[in-house]
Amino acid sequence: MSEEKAIFFTKNLLIWSEAHLRPLPWKGIKNPYFIWLSEIILQQTRVEQGLPYYLHFIEKYPTVKDLADAPEDDVMKSWEGLGYYSRARNLHAAAKYITYDCGNIFPNTYDNILKIKGVGVYTAAALASFAYDLPHAVVDGNVYRVLSRFFGIETPIDSNLGIKKFRELAEKLLDRTQPARYNQAIMDFGATHCMPKNPLCGTCNLRENCQAFLEEKVGFLPVKSKKLIKKERFFNYFIFKNEKKQTWIRKRIEKDIWQNLYEFPMIESEKLLEISNEILSELGENYAQITELPDLKITKTSKPYKHILTHQTVFAQFIEIEILGDDIVFKDNMLKIFEYEIKKFAFPRLIDLFFQDKNVSLSLF
Repeated sequence: MSEEKAIFFTKNLLIWSEAHLRPLPWKGIKNPYFIWLSEIILQQTRVEQGLPYYLHFIEKYPTVKDLADAPEDDVMKSWEGLGYYSRARNLHAAAKYITYDCGNIFPNTYDNILKIKGVGVYTAAALASFAYDLPHAVVDGNVYRVLSRFFGIETPIDSNLGIKKFRELAEKLLDRTQPARYNQAIMDFGATHCMPKNPLCGTCNLRENCQAFLEEKVGFLPVKSKKLIKKERFFNYFIFKNEKKQTWIRKRIEKDIWQNLYEFPMIESEKLLEISNEILSELGENYAQITELPDLKITKTSKPYKHILTHQTVFAQFIEIEILGDDIVFKDNMLKIFEYEIKKFAFPRLIDLFFQDKNVSLSLF
């Protein structure tokens, strides 16, 4: 990389940013708590989707101590629908760490920011630069794409060599006199101009020195070496309901997807089960969560639902079952609730889709 090309890149990137301001509520502020919230929410999330959650969090939890002292179920409910729920668990744990281990003082150095649970090198660099004007370059998906295209780098971004190369390059290009402005500029440029598909090369003030544009490799870069293999899982949810309009839910406490979210009693199988009144009693005998099975009647089986996650695809169906005799007896991890209480609990997006079809805000059944 020539010195001239590096200077051209940084200079013209900042010129571009002046004409393409992207007003967002966390930009230009120095509150590390609010900046941290925005960065965690925007991990794996588009700005348009994350913005309402950010506004909700800063209103409901205006300080890091407010977040630390909130019940976990409340935090998970506030996060409901945003996905990647480990972020919410880490956010809550980190708020407790900052409040009670750091004396309610937000860490103000790169190394100390890295000690916050759920914070990696990208988020630490973003926080250090945006909140404290420290000279640390951010490297996220947008930055990988912009740098690989402009400098024509074909080293896979998911390789150890690629990660090292791109981080070193990002640090060399950083305007150390205004790191926050530079970091915001390159992130915005990747998000709104040098996009994965249909980048705006025709109006780009960097294109005269962009290697990918000059060599017609824009669609080829960046390069990834690893192909993601997804597994398929099949969930059969049972919605038991009694004459008092009560149902049963459980918290997912296992180290699996959707940890600490709620769900209905569920059987995972190799494919979606074919349910009938005749085989329901047989299922009950093998159903780990049920200890005693009364008379039951299947009232409805939903359409199949599909939810795509990063490493797996989940298919699900919901079987609504009426209890005809005595109440069903579950093991201790089951919670009996009234139907109007359902909206108090945080559920995975997959179950939310079912709720939307059932208009659960009015009635579950």
